[in-house]
Amino acid sequence: MNWTKPADMRAELEKRWQRGQILAETLADSGLFPLRLSLKAPTSAQLGTDFAAARAWVESWQNADDRYFRLEWRDIQHKQLGRNRLPAAVMFETPGDAAALLKKAKEMARFAELAQGLPDALTPLNGWLLKHPLRALEDAEPWPKLLAVADWIMANPRPGIYLRQISLPAIDSKFIEKHKKLLGEWLDLLLPEAAIDFTHGGVSGFEARYGFLFKPALIRFRILDNCFNIAGLSDLTVTAEEFATLNLPVQRVFVTENDINGLAFPPVESGIVIFGRGYGFEALAKAEWLKNKEIHYWGDIDTHGFAILSQFRQQFPRAHSLLMDEETLLLHRAHWVEESKPGKANLTGLTETENILYDALRDNRFGNGVRLEQEYVDFARLCGCLATIQTKSR
Repeated sequence: MNWTKPADMRAELEKRWQRGQILAETLADSGLFPLRLSLKAPTSAQLGTDFAAARAWVESWQNADDRYFRLEWRDIQHKQLGRNRLPAAVMFETPGDAAALLKKAKEMARFAELAQGLPDALTPLNGWLLKHPLRALEDAEPWPKLLAVADWIMANPRPGIYLRQISLPAIDSKFIEKHKKLLGEWLDLLLPEAAIDFTHGGVSGFEARYGFLFKPALIRFRILDNCFNIAGLSDLTVTAEEFATLNLPVQRVFVTENDINGLAFPPVESGIVIFGRGYGFEALAKAEWLKNKEIHYWGDIDTHGFAILSQFRQQFPRAHSLLMDEETLLLHRAHWVEESKPGKANLTGLTETENILYDALRDNRFGNGVRLEQEYVDFARLCGCLATIQTKSR
């Protein structure tokens, strides 16, 4: 019979604890307590058909540990069995009673300490505590350090320094890095709007959002024509800002996603090769001088490779693809592997020929999830392709 057992009542209470309702009630009385939980009890008909089971059910409630709740009863009249008293509901008078039954009294006391220990300057965090009481308990140990960091940033909004430069006792940048998500939620509540750059968000955007310096994006490139070497150097890594100011007088720019391909890239007249980093080309886009160059993008022949190419063309619309064609794919059948999670999106940044190949890959016309990684393309084929590109440009 699907009658509410003491274990069911405890499970329902546990759900409310996990939702944070019971802890939140200790900060702001929403009217949840006294908490009354109705019980599903035997009907009059069920008393007649299975009286022994109904009596056992009543006894389970009579024997339940009722130190923390009050059991409500109701009378039910049966034609043959007469009047019977059945449990109807359990009543918890206070959040503390509910916590005690769940053996969570220590957690409730700790939560009260955290809430009461908020400095006056950080009282806006009371709203966060109401919404996230269990998360507060998870961070109970580092709580004082988290408050110290939040307080420091409030006193020093948009400081223009690295997190490493914050000087607080027993707090280092690794601690702040680890707790960026929580600190970000707090700072959005504590700081004035003028101190927050809302164009940045998430853990990766923490520094930019709250005015800290952050590790700059780095761009690695090789100069493929020694006539254009910089101070005798041909393999360089610079910040995106520095790269944007170079304005190298080269004609051809190649972008490849594989580091070994970048290192092995053969000499090309008036050319450079840039080591790509997958999705996201904002750093390269800062270099306006690239947009006047003949650009070739070389990625894997799979659905994600074409998705990256499509995204690349959002920044560089005139870019050509390199060795991302059906002939190259079919010539290297021995090196095909299966793409683990093929993409299905419709891509807008591909040429007609590229779209045909992308659709064939997406629709598994060559096989299930066919993928050719760029490093498996025969080197001689690369050299032949580059020779053709140089000849056409002359």
